[in-house]
Parts: sequence; C-alpha cells; structure tokens
Amino acid sequence: MPAYNAQTTLEQTVADIPSGCIDEIILVDDCSRDETVASARRLGLTVIQHERNLGYGGNQKTCYREALARGADIVVMIHPDYQYDSRLVPHLVGLLRTGHCDVVLGNRIRTRREARAGAMPAYKYIANRALTFVENLWTGQNLGECHSGMRGYRREVLETIPWQANSNDFVFDSQFLVQAVHFGFRIGDIPVPVRYMKEASSISFRRSVTYGLGTLGVLAQWTLHRLGLARSPLFESRPARTAAVGR
Repeated sequence: MPAYNAQTTLEQTVADIPSGCIDEIILVDDCSRDETVASARRLGLTVIQHERNLGYGGNQKTCYREALARGADIVVMIHPDYQYDSRLVPHLVGLLRTGHCDVVLGNRIRTRREARAGAMPAYKYIANRALTFVENLWTGQNLGECHSGMRGYRREVLETIPWQANSNDFVFDSQFLVQAVHFGFRIGDIPVPVRYMKEASSISFRRSVTYGLGTLGVLAQWTLHRLGLARSPLFESRPARTAAVGR
C-alpha cells in the first residue's frame, strides 16, 4: 500500500481484505501529515516511512523492493484510500497464482453508468476512456482501464521490468504497463466498483493533464525504442539474477 494521508480510509481498506488470502501487508508512508503511520501500526501492518516525500512512483518503488526482499511470489498493490474494493484481492491473486495472467488490473469502468454512479468526475471518465483506447490500440491490448490503482503482479514481472528507472511521479504506472507489454507479459483485468469520495485521493485537473501527456510520451518513447531510433533504459533487460525462494 503506497500511502499518503490515508488515516481516515486505511482501516476500512484493510478490514475488507478477506482473511487468509495474503501473508503480509506492507504500507509505505510517503511523509503523511496525518496519523496514517500510527493507524497502520495499530492494525499490525508492516510500516516503512520515507524520510522525505518521494512521490507516488517513488513510493511504489519502495513497496516493491520490500515485497521482493521479503520473498513474495505475488504482489498486489492497492491504494489505501478505499476507492478500490479490497474484497477482490483474492480474485486478482487467483488469476496470478494459476498462471492465467502475469499482471492483473482492477477495471473501474465496466460501464459508463456504473463509473458515473460511483461519482467518477466526467472529465476523468472521458480522459480515462480516451487514454485507454489509445493505449490499447498502440500496445495491442484489450483492457477496460489502464489507469487503475489496484494491480497484481507475479514475482517474475517485478524481477524482469526495470521499474527502478521509472519516474517517481504518477506516470510510473503508465511506464510499468507499457514495460509489461514490451517484455511479453500477459495482462488481464477484473471489474472493480468505483468509489469517488472526498476522503479518496485524487489528483487535480492540472496534474491529470500532465499525467495524460506523460502517458502519451511513454508510448512515443517505447515506439522509438522498438524502432531503434532512441534507446531507453525503461525497455532494456535487467541484469540476470538468481531467483529468490518464494513463500
């Protein structure tokens, strides 16, 4: 759980995770200004605190480093802001454990009616659909949403993709998804109810525009790399390493 000011929603998110489907919950706090850390410790989570704010992507990097170091075979990333239904965690895990998928995303946009009923702002809905259409067309995927904050990965994915070279900002997610396509991993999704509320984290319109342009930039960067016109470290294979023993 990459966390920032999640005190009011953390307990609900954790409580909804079905018993027995996970081994450990790691929360990385990115210098929250509320009582997120105290709440996480009270709930018995493994808590890691950044000494300075590293941003959304930087937070995820710490999450994945810690999960791999602790021997995780499957890693599920979920925002602790209660926007995503954590009761679906075992379903993501099941698709990964059986080998049907290497990456699984939560799709908040099964229908326009459901997304809008969940209070997703109109501009976010339109931008999400438009960007997802472009990304699917560009990458050859058929995903319902490419911008979800609920994602599951097999260990091999995190050991293959050079995600440490990614941005520390929100475009980290777009980079990771295009990298997963580039390295040939199988990507799927499952429907997840959308819940927009004042307690849930949400970037501003201006940051959304920056994120959208950054996503298009990642697609262009990937294309240039594939054509051999401009090599990018985002799409270069990581050095070979000995696989760690999973749980």
